[in-house]
Amino acid sequence: MKKIEVLGPGCNNCVRLEKNAREAVAMAGVDAEVTKVTDYAEIMAYGIMSTPGLVIDGKVVSYGRVPSAGDIAAWLSE
Repeated sequence: MKKIEVLGPGCNNCVRLEKNAREAVAMAGVDAEVTKVTDYAEIMAYGIMSTPGLVIDGKVVSYGRVPSAGDIAAWLSE
């Protein structure tokens, strides 16, 4: 099972990113768990300077923007 983490305090972009991530899981047909990380210490541990951030299986794949569900689905299929 893949682990997807949405990093951010809960802003509109963070909410959109979580929605896109859940849509991407359905598009890619993979078994994945989507969680939100709102704790600033945990977010900073990933070394990102702007939110929202997206982490797949412990690897930061995007930050500071909201990638499309299609982009996320492609990353899940890698």
